[in-house]
Amino acid sequence: MGYKTRDWRNSMRVTLDYNNMTDKFLGDKGFTEKKLSSYASKANAAFKYVKENRGKDELYMGWTELPYNQKEIVADILQTAKSVRKKFQYFVVLGIGGSALGPIMAFNALCHLHYNDLPKSKRKGPKFYVEDNVDPVRMRDLLDVIEPEKTCFNVVSKSGATSETMTQYLIILDLLTKAGVNVKDNVIFTTDEKKGNLKKISDECGGIKSYILPDGVGGRFSQLCPVGLLPAAVLGIDIVGLLAGAAYMDSICNKPAMRHNPALMSAVLQIAAMEEGKNIGVMMPYSDNLKFLADWYCQLWAESLGKNETLDGKPCNVGQTPVKSLGVTDQHSQVQLYTEGPFDKVVTFLSLKKYGCEMPIPHGCENIPDVAFLGGHTMEELIQAENAATAYALTKAGRMNYTLWIPELNAFTLGQLLFLFELQTAYAGAMLNINTFNQPGVEEGKKATFALLGKAGYAAKKEELDSLPAKDEKCII
Repeated sequence: MGYKTRDWRNSMRVTLDYNNMTDKFLGDKGFTEKKLSSYASKANAAFKYVKENRGKDELYMGWTELPYNQKEIVADILQTAKSVRKKFQYFVVLGIGGSALGPIMAFNALCHLHYNDLPKSKRKGPKFYVEDNVDPVRMRDLLDVIEPEKTCFNVVSKSGATSETMTQYLIILDLLTKAGVNVKDNVIFTTDEKKGNLKKISDECGGIKSYILPDGVGGRFSQLCPVGLLPAAVLGIDIVGLLAGAAYMDSICNKPAMRHNPALMSAVLQIAAMEEGKNIGVMMPYSDNLKFLADWYCQLWAESLGKNETLDGKPCNVGQTPVKSLGVTDQHSQVQLYTEGPFDKVVTFLSLKKYGCEMPIPHGCENIPDVAFLGGHTMEELIQAENAATAYALTKAGRMNYTLWIPELNAFTLGQLLFLFELQTAYAGAMLNINTFNQPGVEEGKKATFALLGKAGYAAKKEELDSLPAKDEKCII
């Protein structure tokens, strides 16, 4: 509960270091003060746009208020989570996209990395799984390791018409029914408050326990609402601290001057880099616990900024391709490209000042200098040294990179990171003059899928698909 004191909050502040984006460190490959200052007006306008539209459901900006408006919901979630931990041996999230990536990310970040392998006495909750695909092998293998009648299933879909999620639900419903289990006893919905298929199913079943996915919160911005909070609470994660961290970062970023607002400055750095041809943004955490934060960020950044039309209807085809990387692992795979390949990338390091443990490196192999020098150090020292060395190597090669420093990883600092990235994304979209919160590019694939599976109302799309030219056998080798 340290987040209730100002001194502790300040000691846990996530900070931005963008020195390695500047000409002082990159020479003519970096941004000058004049260059960055030229974005001040655009950044100020973006800040103003986001501030003026906070909480507006019609613009899908309800996520901005999640740190403040969920006191009763959080209390109910905590009570439900306590009941789930007492009653069930397994907890499974059925969802896709943001409904799945957020819970996976928080689980990996704040729970033991081998959580499901721990004995029950050492786990804070039931074994945890997230089904975020419709690969039949994945579902088969899940069913090999859980017992449905001892499992709580959290079905997450605002419309209740998400094909992937509802496919998963139909399979689970069938298994529960065959086992003689009332669906009400083993299922929790996270969905729309007043409409949608899950609401209809709940009503037909006499009321299934349900949480609301708020109208103004899109899937990729939903980790701080019941979509992410319920699974986190079941796992024993401090969801009050998570929201407190988000609120703390919001207060830090409540400044229109980009040099005093880390989310706004991060957006400016990325936009300025994109305008110089840096169309790939690499997210590189130096922590296995933050590995899936990179996955979560990739959806947030790609789906929000990859647009082909501005707000005033002009063609634009903007966006930056996010790439996930992991230090130290990808020093031995991707960093060669980052250091000597095209000048088309910005690397964002997520760097921990303090890890969950140090893990001493024993002395040994004293007759082999290449190994002996490691003795007496710790694994924490080693990974931090490799992080600093990679940043140095990129900078020496004239490659743009900056670092988000995290004092230590806990619910409060994770909440800060999530809100910083969400604000950064909102600011960047405003600077690009696009609708940051829709995803029209996803819809064509959905419609084609519906047509191929014979869903009513998609006959015209099926005809369109059937009219495609036959495959040329010469192009199949």
